Amino acid sequence: MTEHFSEDEVVTTVTRLTRSQLVSFIKGGFVKPQQEEDRYVFRRIDIARLELLCDLSHDLELDETVLGVVISLLDQLHEARQDLSMMTRAIDILPAEVRADIEAALKRS
Repeated sequence: MTEHFSEDEVVTTVTRLTRSQLVSFIKGGFVKPQQEEDRYVFRRIDIARLELLCDLSHDLELDETVLGVVISLLDQLHEARQDLSMMTRAIDILPAEVRADIEAALKRS
């Protein structure tokens, strides 16, 4: 079951997050909560992302421009890992001789 959190719950849960930072992170597109009527609803993944954003902005003192670049690179890395995992699962179900051909081709390149 997916848990949902209000803005107040998010600011309470992510202890280093201020309400103005939350608004700034939403406006900047760093976090994309669901919008229901006139309020935002956050998921656990949004909270994890906000914690990361706070870590990067506070601990490394990154401004929003640099933070945007870092988050974009992390998102790309995460997507690449998901793609690699998907390809690995697809290769794993192929016949053994095809997997061997793929392995040989990878070793040649």
